[in-house]
Amino acid sequence: MLLGTIVNVIAVLVGSGLGLLIHTRLPQRISGIVFQAIGVFILFLGVRMAMNGLDALPEESGGNGIIILIFSMVIGSIWGEWINLDSYLNRWGDRLKTQINIGHEHFTEGLVTAFLLFCMGSMTILGAIEEGLGNPPTLLLAKSVLDGFASIALAASLGIGVMFSVIPLLIYQGGLTVFAMVFQNSAAQPIIDEMTAVGGVLLIGLGINILEIKTLRILNMLPSLLIVILLAYLFL
Repeated sequence: MLLGTIVNVIAVLVGSGLGLLIHTRLPQRISGIVFQAIGVFILFLGVRMAMNGLDALPEESGGNGIIILIFSMVIGSIWGEWINLDSYLNRWGDRLKTQINIGHEHFTEGLVTAFLLFCMGSMTILGAIEEGLGNPPTLLLAKSVLDGFASIALAASLGIGVMFSVIPLLIYQGGLTVFAMVFQNSAAQPIIDEMTAVGGVLLIGLGINILEIKTLRILNMLPSLLIVILLAYLFL
């Protein structure tokens, strides 16, 4: 149980450690261009995920997929803004940075960026469900390799906060695995596709933040992932 997630956590820790070694040797301008490249990639990945998630929905769903996506984002964002999730999680990141005496200016940004990148994809959802249903964690092991390499680049640009993203990664991905184990086949494919689409939209917002096009409170939009499960279950 949770073998895939544990391997994923170890891969991110190892990759982040290598990235930190590179980070200390990178000139500021090189670190800056790597940061921008990551932002462009995340923007591309978000668009691709959102489109693939919607395109994968069955034809009989009609236009319900895009409607569910819109309502999930709107309702989830209102919910997140009401409880001010962005402020709460950023304070938690800043408090963690203070407690472990880390002065890196991008600590919280690195933690949040890595968590969203590692957890919003379809491989996270499908892999967690695969393992939760009692199958070998093939997808999560493949994802671990990808996340390990991605964490090298992220840590080289954003610093040690990337390493601490394993805490929410363990909670979120492990929680999905336990959810799938308890509810077995309740997670139908259309629900997974809608969650993937919402995750893609969130990554688009994250890319916009990283490229400093506009500051969006992406963390306040995270409840959309819960709303979309309910709406997809009811209407798809």
